[in-house]
Amino acid sequence: MTANHKFFLNLAFQIAENNLGQTGRNPSVGSIVVKNNTVISSGVTSTNGRPHAEYNALNKVKNTNGSILYTSLEPCVHQGKTPPCTDIIIKKKIKSVYFGLEDPDLRTFKKAKKILKTKGVKTKLIKSKRFNNFYRSYFINRNYNKPFISAKIAISKDYFTINKKEKWITNIFSRKIAHLIRSRHDGIISTSQSINFDNALLNCRIEGFNKYKPDLFILDLNLKLKKNLSLNKILKKRKTYLITYKTNAEKAKIYKKKGYKIILINSLVNKKDLNLLLKKIFKMGYSRILVEAGLTFLNTLIKNRIINDLYVFKSNYNLKKKGKNNTTLKYLKSILPKSISINLNNDKLYKKEF
Repeated sequence: MTANHKFFLNLAFQIAENNLGQTGRNPSVGSIVVKNNTVISSGVTSTNGRPHAEYNALNKVKNTNGSILYTSLEPCVHQGKTPPCTDIIIKKKIKSVYFGLEDPDLRTFKKAKKILKTKGVKTKLIKSKRFNNFYRSYFINRNYNKPFISAKIAISKDYFTINKKEKWITNIFSRKIAHLIRSRHDGIISTSQSINFDNALLNCRIEGFNKYKPDLFILDLNLKLKKNLSLNKILKKRKTYLITYKTNAEKAKIYKKKGYKIILINSLVNKKDLNLLLKKIFKMGYSRILVEAGLTFLNTLIKNRIINDLYVFKSNYNLKKKGKNNTTLKYLKSILPKSISINLNNDKLYKKEF
């Protein structure tokens, strides 16, 4: 029976999706081991990035002689904190390896095929636009040394971003999807203004997920963060960073005593400053950041072309006099996001890839 290589490779990508945003600076990879056209094992990159997916899949089963390995990304060939994945592929006597994308990491790029070929292991790259899209964030990490930036915002049917009477603009179905989006990022950036207004936790409240994740970064340049916020109660369990000017170093010690981790910066007035901050966050080990702030900060990011993905949740209701915006809508309205096919009980979800 002929193996359906694309089918099994799609399975590998579906597995990789499970840990997207939870593997640190390593990409989330999915691997499938197939013998006699039957899946005998699978693996995904572990939380924080190690062990790799190939090791996790192959280490589960004893007899893999003559099996086929499907892996979403080219297997690594370099010695890092763990041995190269090509070592265990050879050791486990894998017959063939099919992968969806060449690893842009120059330590591995196009090298797995050569190494495996010397040991009689057949390898083949199967290209697909879908595979490329999945690793957009990893390409940005590798090419620009900064995190992939997503942002989300909720608006009413008549384009208001603040509901003066209630906390929410969209319904519970939209909010559940928002939590799912959070789960695919290892950090959230917000502002003290947004958090003071909403008293928001900005955590992932989905059963089975860590409610103290993602880690949180708060832009508080003038140290205006309130002292009686809900998030102050979980500072010992959740990494929460306060970003402020170096001139506030002495005052920031009060927040440090409460449990905040302090990041001091010189300036945050232009695109260069924003990118310097993001590169600093990337060096700390964060690869996928979700921005959840108000329209003012979102406009800054759109104007400076910082965002990679934008999610817009749109309610089916007009807020009219109950609605409010703190600043202009021209940047948000200039974007033409595509509608995502999902049932949100009359709400709509749009996405723009930049």
